[in-house]
Amino acid sequence: MGTSDPERAVEAAKLIAGDVAGIDVNAGCPKPFSTSGGMGAALLRTPDKLCAILEALVANVASEFEIGISVKIRLLETPEETEALVRRLCATGITGLTIHCRTTPMRPREKAIREQLKMIADICREMGVACLANGDVTCPEDAQELVNSFGVEGAMIATAAETNPSCFRRKEDGGLAPWREVVELYLRTSMEVENRWGNTKYLLGHLVPGKDPVYRGVTGSKSYTGICELLGFPELVERAKEVDHALGLDAVPVKPAKPAKKKQNSTADAASGQSGSVKKDRKPLSTRGVENSKPVVDTEKPAVQSPTVPVDIPQPAIESAVAA
Repeated sequence: MGTSDPERAVEAAKLIAGDVAGIDVNAGCPKPFSTSGGMGAALLRTPDKLCAILEALVANVASEFEIGISVKIRLLETPEETEALVRRLCATGITGLTIHCRTTPMRPREKAIREQLKMIADICREMGVACLANGDVTCPEDAQELVNSFGVEGAMIATAAETNPSCFRRKEDGGLAPWREVVELYLRTSMEVENRWGNTKYLLGHLVPGKDPVYRGVTGSKSYTGICELLGFPELVERAKEVDHALGLDAVPVKPAKPAKKKQNSTADAASGQSGSVKKDRKPLSTRGVENSKPVVDTEKPAVQSPTVPVDIPQPAIESAVAA
């Protein structure tokens, strides 16, 4: 949940609390659309507000709906600051804490920092809070390594799951599935529930490799029918048409093309006996005032005046200036 206000957080949580297993407060997103509203990683700079949000959710939602409240954070600038924050958060009554092993300014391409992970896991265990690790986790084997090495209870996968959701499948069970297999299953599922096209298209932009030749077509597609035809899933086209109709995607008005201007065809004119008729009717340029309309260009170059020396400047001063 993205939130920056305890009361609104409780109000929003109660709308969905009966249908979910838990509510996690996002205090780690570094994107401007989140931080500009005081949400996401901005909460790391306002720990009092973050703790107030968690305490409100624990008191007004967790017990009533019997679900857990958790929070996801990032590393702070120093281990001491991170430790102090983790202790405060664990004291709010939360059941879980996920630590993204990067600071707020760090981007996904930068290697995750693991040096503080054991310290954080130990604090969480001491205070009865489950600790999950996040950052550079791409498969179950990565998660198991973090459990074994740092004592966390598990791991969170984000970027890898957007690229290929089959990343959760263990290697002995087949590992990563080919992207076309994943996309076909995703399209089937999306059409089964008549998912909003804009959302489906956005996720397809992650699932289809950017280097694949069809990627450009994916970004320009406007309907389920179009995408199924583009990707070569003929068995899905009929269902795609039904979904497009249900969502109104087949009713998008198409602007009529402007009639093309008729060009003079000399071959056709010759065949009809009109060859050269247009040229014969054209008046000479001189009679149409073309020559008179041409601008007159003065080619005479202006005379360059020689620099003059004011008579009131002493000659020695002039010589000194020239020498300098």
